[in-house]
Amino acid sequence: MICTLCPRRCGAIRTPTEGRGYCRMPERPVLARAALHHWEEPSISGTRGSGTIFFSGCSLGCVFCQNDAISHQDFGKAVSLERLAAICDELTAQGAHNLNLVDPTHFAHVVRDLLAAYRPKIPVVWNSGGYDRVDTLKTLEGKIDIYLPDLKYLDPDTAQRYSAARDYPETAQAAILEMYRQTGPCVFDEHGLLRRGLIIRHLILPGQVPQAKAVMDWVADRFPPGAVQFSLMSQYTPWGDLSRCPELNRRLRRGEIRAAQEYMQNLALSGCTQERTSAKEEYTPAFDLTGV
Repeated sequence: MICTLCPRRCGAIRTPTEGRGYCRMPERPVLARAALHHWEEPSISGTRGSGTIFFSGCSLGCVFCQNDAISHQDFGKAVSLERLAAICDELTAQGAHNLNLVDPTHFAHVVRDLLAAYRPKIPVVWNSGGYDRVDTLKTLEGKIDIYLPDLKYLDPDTAQRYSAARDYPETAQAAILEMYRQTGPCVFDEHGLLRRGLIIRHLILPGQVPQAKAVMDWVADRFPPGAVQFSLMSQYTPWGDLSRCPELNRRLRRGEIRAAQEYMQNLALSGCTQERTSAKEEYTPAFDLTGV
């Protein structure tokens, strides 16, 4: 395939076993982990956990990525479409509340083909960095129940410095609006679990509280009250080589977290916040081919 799935539209030729594009992935899906995960948003994890399937590779270049082993170092194992469907069944049998496809952007063709032939008994979650093409998302219409994108930045210079994607702000905003068009307002079951809808995530970065406030302003301005959920994340942990961005080589200060949380409260955004204690390395899953 000549790939134009992600916003980079690099046109790389991806064969079943080899990839040369920005994501470095072949046409065939590559997975690093498939297991129940209890540290997503409460309406996703519930009591039994979310059935997370971690794809390897990435179309972003975030310098602070905690999933560095799979997003930058490409750890993972190629599987067939049939094996991917079997993994979905296995996670369902383990009691997963949903099937949570983590960083699927560059494997959108795989997700489309999977869900064209296989309809899970539980909701399907598209868990992405928000750097998605609207045209690609349209090919998934009717197949994704819950969209869980990041909205990392609204400033192009910051997006370029930290994620090597100057076009991230307008791209992510357009993608999120398309996601909402597909799902409509959030729908919960009697246990408070999300069955359909959109959760927008934002990870507070050191020194970037103004960016967090700008993101929250955008969400509050674009969506009716309660129509979407907002997840304000404070789990940032310095990770990898941050020599090019030394300002990120520290944990969040209590005042930064408090200021962002108070701003969210004042805007009356529906959703959830994280405690500062969530900024621990042990909350990052072990990428060891579990469940693959």
